[in-house]
Amino acid sequence: MARKKRKRAHGQGCVYERGPNNWWIKWREGGRVRYSGAYETRELAEQVRAKIVADIAAGRAGLPVEEAPASLLATLAEDWLERRKRTHRAATDDVCRWKKHLKPFFGRQTPAEVDGAVIRRYVEAKLASGLNPATVGHTIRLLSTFFSDLVENGHATANPVRTLPRSTRRLYRPTCDPKATPFIEKLVDVRRVFLALPEPVSVAFAVGAFAGLRTAEVLGLEWRDIDLAAGRIHVQRQVQEGEVAILKDDESRIVPIQSALAPILKRWHLKTGGAGKLFGPQYERRGGKPGSPPQYTRAATLRRHLERALATCKLPSMKWYHATRHTFASQWVLHDGSIEKLAAVLGHSSTVVTERYAHLRPDLFSARERDLLKVDLVPRQAVARLPVPPAKAARNGA
Repeated sequence: MARKKRKRAHGQGCVYERGPNNWWIKWREGGRVRYSGAYETRELAEQVRAKIVADIAAGRAGLPVEEAPASLLATLAEDWLERRKRTHRAATDDVCRWKKHLKPFFGRQTPAEVDGAVIRRYVEAKLASGLNPATVGHTIRLLSTFFSDLVENGHATANPVRTLPRSTRRLYRPTCDPKATPFIEKLVDVRRVFLALPEPVSVAFAVGAFAGLRTAEVLGLEWRDIDLAAGRIHVQRQVQEGEVAILKDDESRIVPIQSALAPILKRWHLKTGGAGKLFGPQYERRGGKPGSPPQYTRAATLRRHLERALATCKLPSMKWYHATRHTFASQWVLHDGSIEKLAAVLGHSSTVVTERYAHLRPDLFSARERDLLKVDLVPRQAVARLPVPPAKAARNGA
């Protein structure tokens, strides 16, 4: 009677034939079944099997397993940008920055190929081409956001932007000094500019300069957002490219109505009827066809009127954003307003960002701040030896 074939011990793998001169190996490694084949003889397959089993027993990996090739960043960015369009108001700008700056440099690389050295070469190349450091910084921050999404979805193991050394980050630091950003330094000049503007631009200017709203938020205001009795404004939308959009931080906020702004809004409420948009004209697009979307006041219109008003008042030229939101923040700080409350009014998540808007200058400190450390440091003997002014000496002689 023929002896029954004995099975190989567990974990030793097996060799089997799949055709003439076609021997294959099967073994288990890391909880998964592995295969390797196309050996001409059984003896050769047995030798390979023994080598694999020995490597596994010694703690070494068996035959290398081919992995699927990693996707290029250009391919991964397509899906990411499409998803971003549904959740971020600045998605159009992000697409432009990716296609114009990031994609030509990083598009043909995989996530694992991008490290701090590659990013530094990108920064140096962009600066050498004449691109503004602030713009380079915007692209780097966009790249960091992209890699955070890749890490979350398992396409990358780490975000290389977060590990950049200070020497690299200083290359794309903005060249402008935030303390030198212009704003209207005196409230009497704010009043002069307001009186030099025509309606409704003057009302929009007052809302920006005394409530701190962004330009797009001012244009998106409706009368149902204004509570004149309670003295507050509910900011919950903005206008981007002529269309209503979500806020920059996607969170509504409450802004107090300053006593200087309240009578302006009350008078404008009576004049407009207190319904609908605060600054949108009373006609529709495309010839006023039924169902056409409303036409909002353009930001370019506000800027044009502001330039004329500043020239009339003989004040330095500045952007609408600086004349309104920056002026509000700086005047708030100059009048001893709380920086924490200012951050809530401006819609900032951190006071670190708010401090950039409070552009204090040494010559704008009040007399009380300059007289806080009151002490006489001049010795009395030195005071006695000081020369007597001629006018005072003449009076004493008389």
